[in-house]
Amino acid sequence: MPPVPLRSPCPIAGALDVLGDAWTLLVMRDLLFYDKHRFAAFLESPEGISTNILAERLRRLERCGLVERRRYQQRPPRDEYYLTVRGHELLPVLRELIRWGKRHVPGTAQKPPSSFVGVAPRPRSRG
Repeated sequence: MPPVPLRSPCPIAGALDVLGDAWTLLVMRDLLFYDKHRFAAFLESPEGISTNILAERLRRLERCGLVERRRYQQRPPRDEYYLTVRGHELLPVLRELIRWGKRHVPGTAQKPPSSFVGVAPRPRSRG
């Protein structure tokens, strides 16, 4: 798949071209902290992402090398999604967003919800 076209060479703008919408970081959150891998599991998140938006975000994350798709069933075809090393490297970014949100956004949770399973293990490099 071709890479996501960038608006400018600015690293912040480039990162936002990949991650800067209302859903992408939530999908990454679910992969990093909630051990979600299947399409239906992402749909169960409390924010209520629609199926078409989720499908597009997963395609984009795969195209950008942040997740890899693995087939777990042939008929009908079903896939699971796993973090790549590049995707796992977003962990410090999400941790800082958590810290910032807890400090500056009234009403946000101060402790992880009961569905929190921990941090996904770092994937092994391929190559």
